[in-house]
Amino acid sequence: MIRIGVVNIDVSHPSAFAEELLKEDRARYVAVFNDGFRGEDQVKGFAEKFGLEKICDSVEELADYVDVGFIQGCNWDRHLEYAMPFIERNKPVFIDKPMVGNMAECRKLIELEKNGAVILGSSALRYCNEVKDFLNPEPGKEGGLLHADIVVGIDEFNYAIHGVEAICALAQEKPVSVKYLGVSEKGGQKCETYFVKFDGGATACYHSLAGRNVFMNIIVVGEKRCYSVKVDNGALYKALLDELCDKLEGKENNVADMVTLTDSIKVMLAGKCSKENGGKEIALDAPELEETSFDGYAFEEDYASKAKPMFV
Repeated sequence: MIRIGVVNIDVSHPSAFAEELLKEDRARYVAVFNDGFRGEDQVKGFAEKFGLEKICDSVEELADYVDVGFIQGCNWDRHLEYAMPFIERNKPVFIDKPMVGNMAECRKLIELEKNGAVILGSSALRYCNEVKDFLNPEPGKEGGLLHADIVVGIDEFNYAIHGVEAICALAQEKPVSVKYLGVSEKGGQKCETYFVKFDGGATACYHSLAGRNVFMNIIVVGEKRCYSVKVDNGALYKALLDELCDKLEGKENNVADMVTLTDSIKVMLAGKCSKENGGKEIALDAPELEETSFDGYAFEEDYASKAKPMFV
């Protein structure tokens, strides 16, 4: 049994993951450290609901107590800080999406992995059944990806990263540039569109409907056929957790490395940079990206102001 320690229960994932893990006997949340915006009553409620053994007073105490850390706070600018005690103890750590929000921390994640750290992530969309079905088709059915379109909602980074990870997983190529195409607006609704190029010739668009709960509709243009799919939300977490458990148990798995995972973050940074520069096409290695970032502290403040209490 894999013993998981969670850092912060800001978002819905800790509860959803814990519920899913109870269905099998591979892993359990056993301890928590919280210094996010959730109150002590909510942390105690979470611990009681899922039978946790311990509420820790520090990340270091948590890292000593468990097999693996799950970093699930909503402020991505603190994710590396929370991950380091696990890495320093040679323990694996899962960093929930978005892992980080700038180029310097993308490089740090890659460096840590290169030096032996086991860092897992990030979005369940990368491992969803619909992506797997495309990548492992019946013989002669699919071919490679020519183009993918995905619609994402809620916000420009925290939620939209789901969609970008999905299209990068479908492409199985390295993204090289992003161009902001513009915005459509009607009836108070806005849809912003970004165009991604990959080094093998595939392309993709992600369409951001900030403020709307539109869950991951994908149009796939393959070499063999074209089709549309709505991702099955009910199967998402199992697909991700199965991959993570396979990795932690030393079994064959499809867990992406840090170069691959941070490419998705770089795509979103390039999209933001392109938008701020009037739709200029931005390469993923462009110097402008060093000055581009998503603000995790601002997101946390906004998220906390709207979040409903849990477990009380």
